[in-house]
Amino acid sequence: MDTTTRPPQPTAPSPARIATLESLREHLQWAMELEHATIPPYMCALYSLDPERNPESVEVVTSVLMEEMLHLTLAANLLNAVGGQPVLDAPHLLPGYPRLLPHGDPSLEVRLLPFGAEALALFLAIERPSASDAPPEGDAYETIGQFYKAIELGLRDLCTSLGESAVFAGDPARQVTNKLAYQGGGDIVAVTDLDSALQALQEVVEQGEGAAGHDVWDGDQDMFHAERDQVAHYYRFEELRLGRRYRRGDTPDSGPTGASVTVDWAGVHPMRPDPRSSDHAPGSTVRAAQEEFNQTYSTLLYQLQEAFNGSPQTLGAAVGAMYRLKAQARALMQLPLEDGSATAGPTFEYVDPADRR
Repeated sequence: MDTTTRPPQPTAPSPARIATLESLREHLQWAMELEHATIPPYMCALYSLDPERNPESVEVVTSVLMEEMLHLTLAANLLNAVGGQPVLDAPHLLPGYPRLLPHGDPSLEVRLLPFGAEALALFLAIERPSASDAPPEGDAYETIGQFYKAIELGLRDLCTSLGESAVFAGDPARQVTNKLAYQGGGDIVAVTDLDSALQALQEVVEQGEGAAGHDVWDGDQDMFHAERDQVAHYYRFEELRLGRRYRRGDTPDSGPTGASVTVDWAGVHPMRPDPRSSDHAPGSTVRAAQEEFNQTYSTLLYQLQEAFNGSPQTLGAAVGAMYRLKAQARALMQLPLEDGSATAGPTFEYVDPADRR
């Protein structure tokens, strides 16, 4: 037996806890920015797909995109509930791609890519589930689940130290609710107290990485096939990568063993990765189309910000903007570049309010 005396091993420092209401509001604004940062990559992948040749992939990516919009709304509800003011219409929301997830793992570079193996690898990295023993991380987090765990602990601690009514002092009239149209999986939760806040956080985490931190299922029904249970985002992308669905009894370790999923890897428009409008001459057809898309997307951010700040009636206009974006993005995906090497794509560049039409 080895009796050598070993010096005590240093323990990793515990992550800084969210200890003030100001810090909690800051982290919930980061949560909105995190959820928003995933939307442009998912939109690019979705609208690069030929829907006739890839109907199953279109359904999967659409369902994830819809739920990211839900998560953005839930983050806004959480921020409003604790007296914050959601910000979406700001230049730092669209810093250009490639980019990092806000306050996340600096080794993960988020890009605008057409659907394919590289895009799926990126999406799996974004949605990667936390290990069961992963610590909460409120900054430079490795997984989204660890970030939301830090927010959960902050909410619990502040309710204990300040009292629930002091934490949830926001105007309930600013909550976006299920009375407004939402067609994806999950529910819009009106946040008014700790229980509803934890319900909102659970919805976000389970849709992303699975229920209870160890299951592939997220507790919802498939938005396109009500007879099917739905797996979390990570596992939906795994189904596309592996060409097979999960079925009851499957686990993260077993992988999917159910019905096959058909992916036509060639049924994708060859969008140039990480497009920029500055790559094209002013007044050119490609640049004009990209600038029009950026006008619509920046207006969408304004409409969502207004909706999250006490004017929910602007959500109707935001839905209209989403349909325009879909048409504009699909047109860009079919627009050849000047050199014929690829097709154009949306650039997601911020347009200052003074320059909007």
